[in-house]
Amino acid sequence: MELAPTYVNIHTHRPAGRGIELRTVGIHPWDAGRIPVASLLPLDETAQAIGETGLDFARPVPKEVQYAAFRAQLELARQYGLPVVLHCVRAFDEVMRELKTRPPRAAIFHGFIGSPEQARQAIAAGHYLSFGERTFRSPKTVEAMRATPLSRLFFETDESETPIEKLYERASQLLDQQEELLIRGTLENYKKLFEPR
Repeated sequence: MELAPTYVNIHTHRPAGRGIELRTVGIHPWDAGRIPVASLLPLDETAQAIGETGLDFARPVPKEVQYAAFRAQLELARQYGLPVVLHCVRAFDEVMRELKTRPPRAAIFHGFIGSPEQARQAIAAGHYLSFGERTFRSPKTVEAMRATPLSRLFFETDESETPIEKLYERASQLLDQQEELLIRGTLENYKKLFEPR
């Protein structure tokens, strides 16, 4: 009997119990200054990553407040040896600088909507990119997804009600890759980052 495929959903706000859904704790940049980073402690023992954390310069939260929360969470990730799941809006260069200054064990840009050049920069620095529903609305982001090697790729539902299986199916068509290869590749990436060594 053939086993059902194991889909990795690296970031979701609507857990559906389909495949692997990452468990994270963090202070979103929209909440920076409103929720203290210290409130994350003691860290939930089921947490697999810190996040989503990062910078969002499209929001009216003061930049210095966002920086403080982001830096504190990067330190927390380093202290616990956890990857980070990043929220990055209109702040790509700034996020990249912070990651270089305080490198976590791994970083995943969730809901990546940047350019192919930004994708290449993030990948060259050793980071991972995750793509979701919004990817398919932007030719620029589809190109960024195409520029991302399977060894650095994840998919996510985020806030969307679209099932994770549907996102893999659509990505498979756009990337002209067998869906099974995407499933296997993202599962390998997950194991590399989140399963005990």
